[in-house]
Amino acid sequence: MTAARALDEFQGFARAVTPRLFRSALLMSGDWHLAEDLVQTALGKVFASWSRVRRADSPDAYAHTVLMRSYISHKRLRRSSEQPVAALPDTADASAADNALRLTLLAALRELPPRDRAVVVLRYWEDRSVQETASALGMTQSSVRNRSSRALARLRKAIGDGRDSVAVL
Repeated sequence: MTAARALDEFQGFARAVTPRLFRSALLMSGDWHLAEDLVQTALGKVFASWSRVRRADSPDAYAHTVLMRSYISHKRLRRSSEQPVAALPDTADASAADNALRLTLLAALRELPPRDRAVVVLRYWEDRSVQETASALGMTQSSVRNRSSRALARLRKAIGDGRDSVAVL
């Protein structure tokens, strides 16, 4: 394959997968700019290995795995302890009660440890199986089940009204 053709193929892939990567990154980080940086980092890593990635069973899943691992790696850095000061904006199409619940849920999601947050996003936002989540994060399936159970309990406690927190996402 020529370099120009490989570049065109990657650009098409990147255009298709970027919105999904960005949504996942934004849910995990809670920061628009950090989400953009994480997507850019993930796409850069995927591009560096594109000849191998494009032959994979699911390049999309590979890109999501790179994104999740980039996020977890970023959270391990000492400088990543900065917190954004502005609150997430309300959306115009949701009711005020739903906005308040959503903001409460997103704030509670930001309070989860990075790995727990990644598990919740993959399992319940991305709707991945326990096995897929474990594979993406390099964890055992039992660890994914334990982390998701504890994280959901913390989210329910933060919301406080007994509603299913995951359905609001």
